[in-house]
Amino acid sequence: MRFTVIREKLRHYKVGIAGAGGLGSNCAQALVRSGVGTLVIADFDTVSELNLNRQFFFRSQVGEKKVEALRENLRRIDPSVNIEVHDVFLDHENTPRVFAGCDIIVEAFDNSEMKQMIIETVAMALPGIPLVVGSGLAGWGGNEKIKSRKIDNNLYVIGDESDEVSEELPPLAPRVGIVANMQANIVLEILLNK
Repeated sequence: MRFTVIREKLRHYKVGIAGAGGLGSNCAQALVRSGVGTLVIADFDTVSELNLNRQFFFRSQVGEKKVEALRENLRRIDPSVNIEVHDVFLDHENTPRVFAGCDIIVEAFDNSEMKQMIIETVAMALPGIPLVVGSGLAGWGGNEKIKSRKIDNNLYVIGDESDEVSEELPPLAPRVGIVANMQANIVLEILLNK
């Protein structure tokens, strides 16, 4: 399939991204570069200097809301992309409203409680919508351990599923980028096979 055909097909889809940090910002840029037409991005945080080692932000954006800074960066890639942002802390109540109408959702949270929340919420309130989750992306090396796994018809997990972020095992750009791009690749696989 030629890129023009891929782009034409993808421009009709709406992808939700829950979190605009390392996974979310890098996955979003891969999806925009591939031609996805609409992104719905939700996050409540601001860009900090500590984010710059792995997130798709720039030093001049430190202190800005992540959703606003990310929208600006993505529009520099493709000004025609439709980007809906929500400056909100996602929970069981607002997640279904924020991601209503999305064809697929990407989970890009930092902690396991939030991952569990979105898995449960999407399964119960948005049944049938695929969810692509990242798990186990901290540190460096271990490329052979990073994989994708389909849990059921609508749940996919990307990562090594073991290396959780800690003081001694921080998230670094290479592994975060690998997992984010694998998440984007699963999104494309699902959408292009529809």
